[in-house]
Amino acid sequence: MTDWTTAGIPSLSGKTVVVTGATGGLGYETAMALAGAGAVVILTGRNDAKGLRAIEGICERFPDALIAYEHLDLASLASIANFVGRFAADNERLDLLVNNAGVMALPKRQQTEDGFEMQLGTNYLGHYALTARLLPQLRRAKAPRIVNLSSLAHRSGAINFDDLHSRRSYRPWRAYRQSKLAMLMFALELQRRSLAAGWGLTSVAAHPGYARTDLLANGPGTDTVQGRLDRLLRPLISQSAAEGALPTLFAATSPDAEPGSYYGPNGFYELKGPPGPASIMPQAKDLAAAAMLWDASAALTGVSFDEIAAAA
Repeated sequence: MTDWTTAGIPSLSGKTVVVTGATGGLGYETAMALAGAGAVVILTGRNDAKGLRAIEGICERFPDALIAYEHLDLASLASIANFVGRFAADNERLDLLVNNAGVMALPKRQQTEDGFEMQLGTNYLGHYALTARLLPQLRRAKAPRIVNLSSLAHRSGAINFDDLHSRRSYRPWRAYRQSKLAMLMFALELQRRSLAAGWGLTSVAAHPGYARTDLLANGPGTDTVQGRLDRLLRPLISQSAAEGALPTLFAATSPDAEPGSYYGPNGFYELKGPPGPASIMPQAKDLAAAAMLWDASAALTGVSFDEIAAAA
C-alpha cells in the first residue's frame, strides 16, 4: 500500500457513485479518478455553475466519462430529501457513496435552515441523513461501500452533547473538530450497526492530511500572521488536492480497504504521502458516545436507519 496511486483503482464499469461536494478540491479530484475508472459518477454541490464547470473539466480529461451533476445542499434536510427522491427515481442501486462535502472553521456562528450549527449540520448531520435515506439503494448493490471524510482535526475533537450546536459558546475550530470527530464516529458506528442488522454495507473513513484546497485558501485567518506563516510552510508540509484525495480513493475502491477502518497519508504526522492506515483517537472509539450520537442524529434529522431499512 506504501506506493498506492490511482493506477491501483480497479475497473468500476457498471458501478454507480455519488460524491458530495464534488465541484472543487478533494471531491472534484475524487470524482475525476472514479469517472476515469469507468464508474457512472454523480457529482453533487450547492453551486450549479461550479457543477457544470466540474463536468466540463472532467470531460476534457475523460471525453467518454459517464458523469452528471445534481444540486444538493447538505445544510438543508429538504434538499437532501429532494435529491434522494430524484436519485431513487432514476437509479435502482448505489454502489459507492463518498461523503466528502464540508465547511471549515466559519469565523462566526451560522445555522442551517433546520437550526443546526452550520459545521455540524453540513459536515455531519447532512451526511448522516443522506446516507440513511440512500440505504435502500445501497443495499441493492452487490458490495455497497460508504466513505466518510474525517480530518486530522478529529484528534483534538470532542462531542459536546450538552451544547451540540454551540449555542452557548461558539469557537470556530472547536466546532470543526467536533464535526470531523462525528464523521469518524459515524463511519465506525455504521459498520458496527450494518454487521448487527445485516445491511451488508462496508463503511470506511479517510482523511486527506494537509491538502491544498479551496477550503484552506478561503478559510479563516489567511490574512493574519499565523495565516501568512502557514502559507510559507505549506509547500513543505502539504500536498495537492489530487494527492490528498488518494486516501479517499483507496478507501472507496481498494479490495484491501478493510470495513470499519480509517486511512490517511502515511508520511510525517499523516500530513502528506501515499495512503495508509490512519490513527484513530480514543474518543472516536467510545462506543457509548457513538450510540448517543447516533440516537441524537436520528432525533435531530427525523431520519432513522432502522425505520428506512424496515420499510425497504
